[in-house]
Amino acid sequence: MEQVSATAVVDAHGIVTGWSEGARRLTGYPAEEAVGRPVRALLAEEPPPGALTALSGPAVLRHRDGSTVTTALRACPVLGADGRPDGFVVTAGPETPPEHVLAGQAFQQASVAMSVFDTRQHYLRLNEVACQVMGVPEETLLGRPYLDSVEDTAPNRGFLEHLRRVAETGRPARYESFASAPALDREQAWTIEMWPVRDAGGTLTGVALAALDSSDQYWSRRRLALLNEAAAGIGTTLDVVRTAEELVELFVPQFADFAMVDLLEWVLGAEEPPDAAADEILLRRVAHSSVTRGTPEAAIRVGESDVRPADSAAARAMRVGRAVLSQADQPEFVGWITDRDTRDPAGRPYRRGAHSMITVPLRARGTTLGVAVGLRISQPDAYAADDAVVVEELASRAAVCIDNARRFARERSTALALQHSLLPRGLTGQTAVEVAHRYLPCGSQAGIGGDWFDVIPLSGSRVALVVGDVVGHGIQSSATMGRLRTAVRTLADVDLPPDELLTHLDDLVAHLADEQDGGEVPELGATCLYAVYDPVSRRLTLATAGHPAPVVVAPGGDAAPVTVAPGPPLGVGGLPFEATELRLPEGSVVALFTDGLVEHRDRDVDRATAELCQVLCAPAASLEDLGDGVLKAVLPEEPGDDVALLLARTRALGADQIATWDVPPDPAHVAATRQAAADQLTAWGLEETAFVTELVVSELVTNAIRYGEPPVQLRLIRDQALICEVSDGSSTSPHLRRAHAYDEGGRGLLLVAQLTQRWGSRPTGRGKTIWCEQPLPSG
Repeated sequence: MEQVSATAVVDAHGIVTGWSEGARRLTGYPAEEAVGRPVRALLAEEPPPGALTALSGPAVLRHRDGSTVTTALRACPVLGADGRPDGFVVTAGPETPPEHVLAGQAFQQASVAMSVFDTRQHYLRLNEVACQVMGVPEETLLGRPYLDSVEDTAPNRGFLEHLRRVAETGRPARYESFASAPALDREQAWTIEMWPVRDAGGTLTGVALAALDSSDQYWSRRRLALLNEAAAGIGTTLDVVRTAEELVELFVPQFADFAMVDLLEWVLGAEEPPDAAADEILLRRVAHSSVTRGTPEAAIRVGESDVRPADSAAARAMRVGRAVLSQADQPEFVGWITDRDTRDPAGRPYRRGAHSMITVPLRARGTTLGVAVGLRISQPDAYAADDAVVVEELASRAAVCIDNARRFARERSTALALQHSLLPRGLTGQTAVEVAHRYLPCGSQAGIGGDWFDVIPLSGSRVALVVGDVVGHGIQSSATMGRLRTAVRTLADVDLPPDELLTHLDDLVAHLADEQDGGEVPELGATCLYAVYDPVSRRLTLATAGHPAPVVVAPGGDAAPVTVAPGPPLGVGGLPFEATELRLPEGSVVALFTDGLVEHRDRDVDRATAELCQVLCAPAASLEDLGDGVLKAVLPEEPGDDVALLLARTRALGADQIATWDVPPDPAHVAATRQAAADQLTAWGLEETAFVTELVVSELVTNAIRYGEPPVQLRLIRDQALICEVSDGSSTSPHLRRAHAYDEGGRGLLLVAQLTQRWGSRPTGRGKTIWCEQPLPSG
């Protein structure tokens, strides 16, 4: 039997307007009896639920002879000029098998949005969820192009491109999209599966898709990525303000439209936390950021203070230690916005639409430092409990970094104050040398180092020039530097030669290391250079303990590092220190420095030393200007270590300021020596000092002859004080003691100590020298 398609055309009002031969054969009604009748009059039973919406399903027709015909109907909409259905073409076929019915029900009732498009990207089918997402019934979309049903945005154009690609290639596709559906008021994440649909002959007839709302998974991944980003992006510097800026940069625009960080006042200073919390909290704005250029939402500017009442969100968050959520329908939130609008009316338009705020305390190591606040204006979603968990984690990480920065700043300030208190201040008034010095603490995160220098007056108008470096940074290094400087001054007071002084200092450092647990302390990395200049002989004697050699510049000549015998760093022990001696012309410049001046990871030490020598030879109006020129020319732009620079221009005492006598080792020559000294004082115009000087000369020369060994020498030096020196060949130093009533001697040194301003003894290469000083007459 010939198979003829049974087809009818039904208008939008349900009236039959067309009738095929196949329809006549199926129902027995000729066209003249069927056309014009309501289509429902041809049904023996009402269609099953969902069949009209699905435009397909089983139907029971009424035959002209009174019998019933069971068949399967499919309807296809006929679109008018406006794109809306004007009617339907209904085709009858064999009854749909039960499995097909089940498949259709599964399609309609699926929990994910499912749709079918033809090869030209026109709608063919949509299930219930897809209709809900699109916000319109299925018949409104059937036959329409996809892009006519949505806005022309990048995500929607990407969706259309994937539809075309599947239709052209016949290969399935899977991708993720973040877009807003027409019926939804916010953007959502979608995981979309597309696959080709083929007929029985294998011809590609359409593209089917399933779209799964994966927003929860998407935001979970975003929160995890945000935490990972926080780990790498917060705390890159040990700076409180910069750390706060990094936090708000992370908040905006991912997590907030406007964010701010306010800290308690004491966090930005060197104070410790207050003992008790006040009713009102004073916070200082340190950072804020906005999606809008210029941050117009901020009523409080960076650097300004703001008082928060006890019932404010900030105060409650700091009190309970947890995030506080505020919504637009809450009186507290409305009051906060109103207060900001009153303070800053110009920002009112930018705050309009603000609907959700989260306030989280910044707590680290049990101490509250301030609050971070996020505000949503254009983002539609309000802050929820999941957001609070993420924000608290971000705030916790930021708070630790802020606290680290605060502690670093406090330690740096303490170390810098300690170091400045330990470094010498008044270095003027020296006869032997003119000095200038510079000390620059490094700006690195490592903290203040242990560089130091000193200028120590010695007997006989001599002067000691010292520079040292304690490896390491922080308060420990500064404290160690202070201990070493004190030790050097103590040893210098004994007037030891440079090599012997470093030997004693090395022993001291070793003992200090032994006192510490494990023996590993910063002292083990200490270096030192000790030099003594004598303006009488114009000799410079120096020894080094692992320290860079100084540079000497002759008057009008070249500059060159001094060739010194290298010594090990302090605390190593086991190796001797050797002294180097050189004679300097008057006006020579000696430059002592720490390794931070010439050593840097990005440049060669020899080249930096050559640059130092070159700039030291450059003309300079004064020693101070020369020091500035050295730092400007040689110092790296970002020094990685402290820098200490000590410049000394040598002076020399003239022959008219020095008188020397060799004394025969016979007490009979004491009187003649005393008279010669008195005559010299008269020549210098120092007759007022003659009485005391004669007594001192008598006692010291007599002691040298009686208890010392030849040769004996007397030397008077007229400098800022009158210096009397008696040398002999014995290395035994005298000691001041109290003589008993019947002792015949023992009162000489006591008499010298009482008559002079200072006295002492120092070893020499051939014995010792006893010296004393008395002030010159005023006027």
